[in-house]
Amino acid sequence: MKEPMTTDQLLQGLKHYRRIARQDMLRAPETPWPDAFLQHAESRREVYVALGTYAEAHAPDDVTTHALELYQTIPFSTGTPENEHPDLKGRENALENFFLLVGLDPKTRREARSRRPKLAAAPGTVLSGEVATGS
Repeated sequence: MKEPMTTDQLLQGLKHYRRIARQDMLRAPETPWPDAFLQHAESRREVYVALGTYAEAHAPDDVTTHALELYQTIPFSTGTPENEHPDLKGRENALENFFLLVGLDPKTRREARSRRPKLAAAPGTVLSGEVATGS
């Protein structure tokens, strides 16, 4: 594991990730699924902005805990076609990038991943025009 990061280092890393997401947003029209690619990049950027805002008022360890909590709420979309669920996949990707940035122990990430809901069981998830209630 890396040495603990300072808030400034954390903010600098998130700023770098935001820039990458912004570049991806600009190149979306050149991809096979422009709308999905754009939504994926926008979702990543939103996560980086939210974590940056949270980091401005909290210690780096608290930001990591918050990111793990967010990660556990994202329904699994693994195994779905590449252009489906770009919002979920973008948030997942952003949080996994953040975990790499802070040097999160892989075991901790796996434990959080195991607590994530299944796609069909996630309350409030839109499935074929219907909203799943989770009951």
